[in-house]
Amino acid sequence: MFVLILVLSVVLFGLGFLDPIWWVAAAVLVFGAAHYSRDRGGGLGRGNRSDLGDYRVYEQRRDRQDRWDRRYTRRHRARWSREDRRDRERRR
Repeated sequence: MFVLILVLSVVLFGLGFLDPIWWVAAAVLVFGAAHYSRDRGGGLGRGNRSDLGDYRVYEQRRDRQDRWDRRYTRRHRARWSREDRRDRERRR
């Protein structure tokens, strides 16, 4: 795909010597290809935006899972019942 766009842009640039509108078409093609590849994770800016966003989503999910595990795992049930018992004894 990249080679096809490169060849097409070179041809359009060459046609630009006949009519300058082809230079504009070549520039639009190169700009569109660069912008499209950056959005899909390729190009010069690769890894800056999309990977960071993916990691943040992963980190938030991992943190939620850790909080859930700390609250609701079996090993903490005994501690909860002790704390509940102490709270009930303090209220009396």
